[in-house]
Amino acid sequence: MTFPKTMKTHLLLKSIKLILFRSYRLGSRFSRPLCTRTYASYHPSLSTDNTEVVDRLISFFTKRPFYQESKELMDLGSKLNTKIVEATLKGFKSWRMALMFFDWASTQVGYMHNCYAYNTMASILSRAHQNAPLRVLATSLVNSRCSMSPGALGFFVRCLGGQGLVDEANMVFDQVKKMGLCVPNNYSYNCLLEAVSKSSSLDLLEKRLKEMSDLGWHADKYTLTPALQCYCNAGKFEKALDVFNQIYEHGWLDSHILSILAVSFCKWGRVDEAFNLIERMENHKIYLNEKTLRVLIHGFVKESRVDKALQLFNKMQKLGFLLDISLYSVLIAGLCRFKESDKALHLYLHMNKLGVRPDVQLLTVLLSSLNGTKDTIQLFKETKEYVDKESMILLYNSALTGLVNNGSSDKAYHLLRAMMGDECRGDIEVDDLFMVEEIVCPDTTSFSIVIGGLCQTGQLDKALSLFKDMDRMACKRSLLIYNNVIDGLSNSNRLEECYKLLAEMKELGFKPTQFTHNSIFGCLCRGEDVEGALDVVQEMRIHGHEPWIKYSTALVKNLCRNGRAFEACNFLTKMVQEGFVPDIVAYSAAIYGFLKIQEVDQALGLFRYICARGCCPDVVAYNIIINGLCKAKRVSEAQDVLNEMLEKGRVPSVVTYNLLIDAWCKSGDIDRAVTCLSKMNGEKREPNVTTYTTLIDGLCNAGRPDDALLLWNRMVNEGCPQNKISFMVLIHGLCKCGRPNEALIYFQEMEEKEMVPDAFIYVTLIEASLSKSNAPLALDILRKMVRNEKIPHSLDKNNISLRYAVSKLSEDTRTCLDVRNLFADGSIPSTLNILDVEMVTVE
Repeated sequence: MTFPKTMKTHLLLKSIKLILFRSYRLGSRFSRPLCTRTYASYHPSLSTDNTEVVDRLISFFTKRPFYQESKELMDLGSKLNTKIVEATLKGFKSWRMALMFFDWASTQVGYMHNCYAYNTMASILSRAHQNAPLRVLATSLVNSRCSMSPGALGFFVRCLGGQGLVDEANMVFDQVKKMGLCVPNNYSYNCLLEAVSKSSSLDLLEKRLKEMSDLGWHADKYTLTPALQCYCNAGKFEKALDVFNQIYEHGWLDSHILSILAVSFCKWGRVDEAFNLIERMENHKIYLNEKTLRVLIHGFVKESRVDKALQLFNKMQKLGFLLDISLYSVLIAGLCRFKESDKALHLYLHMNKLGVRPDVQLLTVLLSSLNGTKDTIQLFKETKEYVDKESMILLYNSALTGLVNNGSSDKAYHLLRAMMGDECRGDIEVDDLFMVEEIVCPDTTSFSIVIGGLCQTGQLDKALSLFKDMDRMACKRSLLIYNNVIDGLSNSNRLEECYKLLAEMKELGFKPTQFTHNSIFGCLCRGEDVEGALDVVQEMRIHGHEPWIKYSTALVKNLCRNGRAFEACNFLTKMVQEGFVPDIVAYSAAIYGFLKIQEVDQALGLFRYICARGCCPDVVAYNIIINGLCKAKRVSEAQDVLNEMLEKGRVPSVVTYNLLIDAWCKSGDIDRAVTCLSKMNGEKREPNVTTYTTLIDGLCNAGRPDDALLLWNRMVNEGCPQNKISFMVLIHGLCKCGRPNEALIYFQEMEEKEMVPDAFIYVTLIEASLSKSNAPLALDILRKMVRNEKIPHSLDKNNISLRYAVSKLSEDTRTCLDVRNLFADGSIPSTLNILDVEMVTVE
């Protein structure tokens, strides 16, 4: 849509009126002319008369007061042409004055801005980063229907793109093209692509690239460079690489293109690829500039790749770039963050040799990370010449932090004592450190650092002595210090001292924090002091604090572990009454506690209670109650709980199904157990070795060894790894079913897998072999039992069974001699000789 010239002028004036209004009020800022040069310095080809007009216009618009209706200005307006306007615009030092003149000129009879005047104004606003008037100017250009050359269109679009006005750049480009005011060429499109590259709009980029191709314009270096930038901005790694390879193949690669991809690699976290790219390009004599190297060093450190950042730093040094404090600071901070204090100190010393003076911030970072006192001493010696006394306390505090962080709280304690003027008690290193500077009185931060470190390492008596000595040093105690000491005392179960400090901090006006209360609450919970814990909970409610779940849950678990499930349940009830709803973990612990003392109905009641209150139990809670019901042989109720679980959308775990399978097997309902296995497969719950082992045991107990073997083979085929227990269950079950020969096959497989079965398996195999009158096989198993030192203890029930088995072997003519030899050489104890035992009994 277009407007008449008078209306355009009115709109332009209205648009910039607000922008210029404030500047007119600041007349004092423009009390002298902003430009004293003649036009010759802007446009040597301008005639003398036109030069005079330019100078007069500049002078008139910059002086105060300013009258647009003056006769002199009207006379100058009649002499305007595009060259005079362009030159005058370039003569202003203020973008406001330039815009005021530009608007005034557009209203003069007989004059109309051309594309070069618009471009000059656009350039001024772009350099001044004035986006609002630049948008107005773009609309004015379109409405003026000003003809433009392809180069002029490209220039204007670049001015807009340079300020991120991508939509405006596209609008101008499309409107000028649509109105027939310009036929864009390759340069025009490249300038538009450069503007588009400021965004991440891939659709717009690819649309313009297609337009170029359809119009017969071939992509060149200046087409592909913004395309690369746009793909990088959008994080399209593969497409960015494709464009880069095209640039590389055409031999258009330069440092700017390298910078785009290298910086993008860094942003994507692909530090190694960025570094490899830089090295490859260096082989082609293409080097990054100083600004890009600095950006990459910061980026590499941010990505935790200080090693690569240091390599770039060395490249900068070889290329002769300036190495200033900002580079050293980011590298040293990175090294300190990753506990490489030796490298950080080395880099600091290198910086000193080059004459780069550190600031206090860098020194504090370095001191906070040093491992040893000797390094700290060296650093103090390096800095004493240029660090003032006010900053010295910061450095000492950093040294204290470094000692505490590196596990030397004891040294930090002695250093603080030295700062206080106390003796160091023979700590030579700390003495040397302190003698580097004059006495520096510690502040509250100094005490806070050391007291916190001592509390963390359990050195409470030292922490308390410093706490008391703060009065002597006229240092006010902070809330942090009170919290640290109370927490330390709580962790050592020194509850009375905690309460004393709590009362003291209240008297001094410190409000206890959530941390303060929870430190004491945790101590009470660990001590299973239910009443005390509830008293603290009440106080927390008053202060708007919440008790930490980990402590209340620990209290419930401890109570239940000691058979105090009713007290645990009562505690949870009172927590709810105080407005703090425990989490499902605490309730699960209480339910388990009831089950542990055989209070199944109480456990089930509590489970129903939490469900009724809208607390949806998790799978673990369901498993606990199902397990308890199964153990109480209330399997049908356990099944009901499972059904309820499914109705509420909870997905049973493998453990859930295993519990029920075990219960059905033990109750003789083996078919339902097998059906449950099929259900697991249907619900994509992969059975584990426990599932198969439980079912194999149940099938053998039900006298179905063939089904047990089929299930074993299925377990093997599905890749479920067998363990020692599964082998023993199968062997024991086959023996019970009178199939010792098959059991022996799996016994041998166990041996091949270097699994040693328990004693009862040997006894079971021996008894099963004897039942089949296979004494030699039983003797062979007995020898293996002896070799693996699996003879059961005399109090073990399997010892009696083995004793009678040995007796039978002693009576068998095929094995009696071997058994006597085993007794004779002490391989088997004499207590297994039933005759000896009977003789001892008779005597």
